[in-house]
Amino acid sequence: MKNTLFDKIFRDSDGNIVVAQMPNLPIIVWFTASLLKLVFTTGEINIGLDVLAIGSLFTWAWLELFQGVNYFRRALGLVVLIGIIASRTVGIDTLGNFAF
Repeated sequence: MKNTLFDKIFRDSDGNIVVAQMPNLPIIVWFTASLLKLVFTTGEINIGLDVLAIGSLFTWAWLELFQGVNYFRRALGLVVLIGIIASRTVGIDTLGNFAF
């Protein structure tokens, strides 16, 4: 079988095309913490949930970047990692406006 660019980007080591996978623990924690932030909108609980959500999403992105099954998953990890850093550095408010 010829190893094409498509194969390198989208196939895993077993030859399966992998774009999405079952959620792993960091994604489940991120999703749960993000939902709970909608319930607890102010206070220390909201701050703790925000730290937990960002930390778990950062962990997921880091794992995908260095242990992703194909180049697509690794690129997805890099994009999410850059997005997290940019959103925390630039500061985008809830309406999507930049706040420097």
